[in-house]
Amino acid sequence: MTEKATTQNPAVPEPAVLVLEDGKMFRGSSYGTVGTAFGEAVFATGMTGYQETITDPSYARQIVVQTAPHIGNTGVNSEDAESRRIWVAGYVVRDPARRPSNWRSERSLDDELVEQGIVGIQGVDTRAITRHLREHKTMRAAIFSGDAARRPDRELLDEVLASAPMEGSRLAEEVSVDTAYTVDPADHGWTGEPRFTIAAIDLGIKAMTPHRLAERGVRVHVLPATATAEDVRAVNPDGFFMSNGPGDPATADAQVRLLRSVLDSRLPYFGICFGNQILGRALGFGTYKLRYGHRGINQPVMDRRTGKVEITSQNHGFAVDAPLEGATVAPEGQYGRVEVSHISLNDQVVEGLACLDIPAFSVQYHPEAAAGPHDAAYLFDRFIDMMEASSAGNDQTTDETEKTEEAK
Repeated sequence: MTEKATTQNPAVPEPAVLVLEDGKMFRGSSYGTVGTAFGEAVFATGMTGYQETITDPSYARQIVVQTAPHIGNTGVNSEDAESRRIWVAGYVVRDPARRPSNWRSERSLDDELVEQGIVGIQGVDTRAITRHLREHKTMRAAIFSGDAARRPDRELLDEVLASAPMEGSRLAEEVSVDTAYTVDPADHGWTGEPRFTIAAIDLGIKAMTPHRLAERGVRVHVLPATATAEDVRAVNPDGFFMSNGPGDPATADAQVRLLRSVLDSRLPYFGICFGNQILGRALGFGTYKLRYGHRGINQPVMDRRTGKVEITSQNHGFAVDAPLEGATVAPEGQYGRVEVSHISLNDQVVEGLACLDIPAFSVQYHPEAAAGPHDAAYLFDRFIDMMEASSAGNDQTTDETEKTEEAK
């Protein structure tokens, strides 16, 4: 069962109720469009950046509970959206702004939710909902508002129980672009010729990710989630990237096969979030669903190579199941050794993988800093360093081959 919206938001809010699959209910009033929305109930802990949150494709088919009590204060604008639309299935807030107040605001958040048909609920205790989800896990849920909220509780719960769970959901193809496009360095402040060209697979990519690469002189060819190895080779890339995205990584068999073909060619690879989980699977590790996931812009992560602690932006409900201590030979042995490069300081979840014998690494969080923080921006530079090293190695191999031919 998918989300559905029925009417625009009235002048006076209608009754609304958030129903969780364990029978817990939270009553408030409508926010955004009046109607019904189904999804997985999750919470996001960011104190700011709500526009980036709701337009992050990784939140597809999820009902997002904002733990910050005041939402909508700065309105929305055309610059901060991370994709072409709002992706959250439903939106839960405690105290929405009655009117926005910010020099960059172009319209209110409420108006934007109505414009895009997003069903929400306001006036509920979002901290209580968050505590409930932390204690019992993320779960299927629905927001019912207007006439739907007046129906018997048992009917509402039955509809939630009939909805699809996140486990087994294949969503990357639903949020990805249909047609490839290019992000050019010249359009993002870079002067001179591009340093490198990469192929980036859009599994739910945020707009700021290719921007961060382009401003460093990298031309980014963004390809659909259904791209093949031939599509990748067609752009003659110096590196390969897989983005964040929604859904269960256990369903991403096509993307795992694609990445293995890239790893076999020794093309430098960098993955973020879903791209980290796909690297884990390509190396032969499993993935699993977290109890309540990591979502927000205040997640502490340690880079085990440097000992540095980063405060990171995250949005994921699944993780890679890999050994935490020391280097190990990847279960898919042709890729050599791999180590867990980053870990969560909250719960020791794998936050990054680094291959030691092939040019590939990934992280489970968002270094593009949209919205904030900027602690992990160095990862884009690490990817560029990897491409430079690979290019230098290829040049050396070419020189040696030419010398051999001359000797003959």
